[in-house]
Amino acid sequence: MTREYLKKATLTAKSDASEVHETVQNILADIETGGDAKAMEYAAKFDRYEGNVLLTREEIEAAADLVPEKLKADIRFAHDNVRRFAELQKGTIGDVEMEISPGFVAGQKVIPVDAAGCYVPGGRYSHIASAIMTVTTAKVAGCGHITACSPPRPGVGVAHAIIYAADICGADKIMAMGGVQGVASMTYGLFGLPKANILVGPGNQFVAEAKRILFGRVGIDMIAGPTDSLILADSSADAHVVATDLVSQAEHGYNSPVWLVTNDRTLAEKVMELVPGMIDDLPDVNRENAFAAWRDYAEVIVCADREDMAKCSDEYAPEHLTVQAEDLDWWLETLTCYGSLFLGEETTVSYGDKATGTNHVLPTSGAASYTGGLSVHKYMKIVTWQRATREGSRDVAQATARISRLEGMEGHARAADVRLAKYFPGENFDLSADG
Repeated sequence: MTREYLKKATLTAKSDASEVHETVQNILADIETGGDAKAMEYAAKFDRYEGNVLLTREEIEAAADLVPEKLKADIRFAHDNVRRFAELQKGTIGDVEMEISPGFVAGQKVIPVDAAGCYVPGGRYSHIASAIMTVTTAKVAGCGHITACSPPRPGVGVAHAIIYAADICGADKIMAMGGVQGVASMTYGLFGLPKANILVGPGNQFVAEAKRILFGRVGIDMIAGPTDSLILADSSADAHVVATDLVSQAEHGYNSPVWLVTNDRTLAEKVMELVPGMIDDLPDVNRENAFAAWRDYAEVIVCADREDMAKCSDEYAPEHLTVQAEDLDWWLETLTCYGSLFLGEETTVSYGDKATGTNHVLPTSGAASYTGGLSVHKYMKIVTWQRATREGSRDVAQATARISRLEGMEGHARAADVRLAKYFPGENFDLSADG
């Protein structure tokens, strides 16, 4: 049996890249030349905001006072989970060294980047969880300075809960600025901020393009596209739960793909029957996004068996991958390409998006085939070092000289020769390329 598409996407999750690129490139150039004043011009134009760019301690505390206590408790709960998971991740790497050969020692050292810029979306939705995910991991990594940047709303400023979350998670500065101008300000070190070494966090297509253009000048977490989700479900799955989970992810945006891959046609048909009604039941903005995403980008695929389902999933390499099927251990062992994996009905992508501790800044558009998501490791440089005794350099120097000459790199060879001559005078070494 070949794969059967009960529903096929009519569009792919790609923007007009050339138009976006030109717009973003021009804004970045303007701000690099014009500095703080030019960044403020763009903030007034796009954010319609003319308040403080860097929030004062008084403004942060005033915002915290406006956050309900129950929401504060939820934010602290999520922060604690993310922090503890990041600490666990950090513990998986560390400084090490070994004696490669007698007298020659090589090592690894883990050094956090100095300054991190964390972008927190705050336009259509106030992404409280993004503040938690990005700032907390940077703090656990040991970054020297962390800036949290979020777009303010006209007459309101940055969402109070985002301010509270960024503050308790460890942001050193909170910037009320959105879009390309916010990303540029962190990169160029405007408003007295240190120049960011790395930019992280989700954003719209303009933010994503700004990070892509600036990559190389600064590090970034990843080049991101619209969020996407795939569900693997067999006959044991609950169609109502599957449909709910698909709709929950489709509400992210009009171009957010959701995919169902199953080996049960009856389940697939039931899910397709349920989804439209669930979308109709959403609030207005959410309904518009989910409707467009389901209409234009969603796919429902029927496979012959679970082996083909797994293969299909790996080909898509989804950002979020949910398994609602029997034998979860088999799926965990078999699946290889995903940003984050949710095993069983008892968990859901929404849990990971908000509060379980695993990060929700994840690879999109198939990038999970070669990279994972944001973690404490993204903020850490793994560097190497070496040192040797004179005797320890004997064999390494000879091998280096011969390999270098074979490559035609005489200067490299002589750097080895000079040490052999100095440390072992009177000894004859055959250092020619042909040995």
